[in-house]
Amino acid sequence: MDSFQAIIIAIIEGLTEYLPVSSTAHMIFTSSIFGIQDDEFVKMFQVSIQFGAILAVVALYWRKFFDFKNIGFYIKLIVAVIPALVLGLLFDDAIEAIMGETISIAIMLIVGGVILLFIDKLFSRTANRNKIEKEENISLTKALIIGFWQCLAMMPGTSRSAASIIGGMQQGLTRKMAAEFSFFLAVPTMLAVTAYSVFVKDWTYKGIEQKGYEMIFANSANTMNFIIGNAIAFVVAIIAIKFFIGILQKYGFKVWGWYRIIAGIILIAYFSMR
Repeated sequence: MDSFQAIIIAIIEGLTEYLPVSSTAHMIFTSSIFGIQDDEFVKMFQVSIQFGAILAVVALYWRKFFDFKNIGFYIKLIVAVIPALVLGLLFDDAIEAIMGETISIAIMLIVGGVILLFIDKLFSRTANRNKIEKEENISLTKALIIGFWQCLAMMPGTSRSAASIIGGMQQGLTRKMAAEFSFFLAVPTMLAVTAYSVFVKDWTYKGIEQKGYEMIFANSANTMNFIIGNAIAFVVAIIAIKFFIGILQKYGFKVWGWYRIIAGIILIAYFSMR
């Protein structure tokens, strides 16, 4: 992977991580088009640059994350992230195997898009029950259920943000609060995934079994790509989060549903002809 490819993948990560379109799918498609998806460093890179996107949420909501008097906020995030941690460890190998199946992932984009077309109508019928506008009013039970909803995104192409936002709305959160709680929940979730990828998981890089950090420091090119990738993901994610909240409040999920369907069809056609 050269610097140009790393920059493009990082921009895509920052743009799509918090949108209901599946950042994992977009990075897999991009690296497949570049012809570098089978490289172990690329696979690790796609996970590790989520750290930059994590920092974007912390920077935008720093008052929330550094309000140490609000212990309940941290407890809710811990409770909500438990399902993903447990199921992620159990199905890590199965998930990695699916990440190479571009057609299957494109199909999931379309399926998720169709669901998003009808989500707004479904929740408009129960709008009078969507009264939770503040994080303080989210119970531990609701946080845990949202955490289970998030686990649907373990299938690449589903979208972590879409699953957790829909889960939040199903639990009575307003659209805006569901999106923000999805952002909050992304921090411990992606931090755990990134740490596992960099410090725990064994990768086979150039025929040698290595940890993620060993691949990062294997040469100066890998190190620079890692640093630049996280920096770009951080900046772009900040812009994307602000953009998404405005679009979601004004137009709902339908615009993202149509995007997923169109993108999925184009990608199926592209990869079928290769």
